[in-house]
Amino acid sequence: MKNRTAIGIVCIILSVAVTFLVSPLVNNISDKKTEVVRFITDVSHGAEIKDTDIEVVKISNSALPDNVIKDKKMVVGKYATADIFKGDFATENKVTDNANTSKDVLSSLKGDKVAMSITINSFAGGLSGKLENGDIVSICVTDKDDNTEIPSSLKYVKVITTTTSGGIDENDVIQNEDGSFELPTTITVLVSVEQAKVLANYEESAVMHVALVYRGDDATANKFLNAQDEFIAKNNISEADKNG
Repeated sequence: MKNRTAIGIVCIILSVAVTFLVSPLVNNISDKKTEVVRFITDVSHGAEIKDTDIEVVKISNSALPDNVIKDKKMVVGKYATADIFKGDFATENKVTDNANTSKDVLSSLKGDKVAMSITINSFAGGLSGKLENGDIVSICVTDKDDNTEIPSSLKYVKVITTTTSGGIDENDVIQNEDGSFELPTTITVLVSVEQAKVLANYEESAVMHVALVYRGDDATANKFLNAQDEFIAKNNISEADKNG
């Protein structure tokens, strides 16, 4: 009987301890807050995330999303892997270091640049099938009189993708049983409206080859593209191209 009484007293003491000591401690831990990154604007799939698109807020540890990002440096300059909406938390699966798939680039178009395809007239003309998404290339143009030049407006152009005659993009090309691949017949590039007009003219009146300029990190690639944009902004394209 005494043992039962003792056990009962111990149980009562433990219950009181849980109620007044352990429970408040657990609640206190769960109520702690952590700084996380949250979007304050809508960001389109494939678009670069800027500092003005995000903020750092404190939320309860109990409400932390899986793989949430806590440092702005891990988000700014990255790219959205899907459409992101104001109020969404930044998570590892929503951002990527690169946005070079054709879907990423096409989804990020906002009117200042356009996507345009040009024909590959020969195996060599498309860099022997070795072009990759995100490459920076120069467009070499040979006219009907066999004069060849690199137009000033097409010195640095970004490759979005290459596509086979069957409509298969570079990302989705499958190796054949003999180890070969179906070769592309067009190259889709990211250009300004002015460049698109120049390319459309050459598509009808000349033969184009591409020359690889740079393949690597986005920061360096963008330096080439920015230089091209600055040139176009300062010069009359039609006159500049006449002068090479």
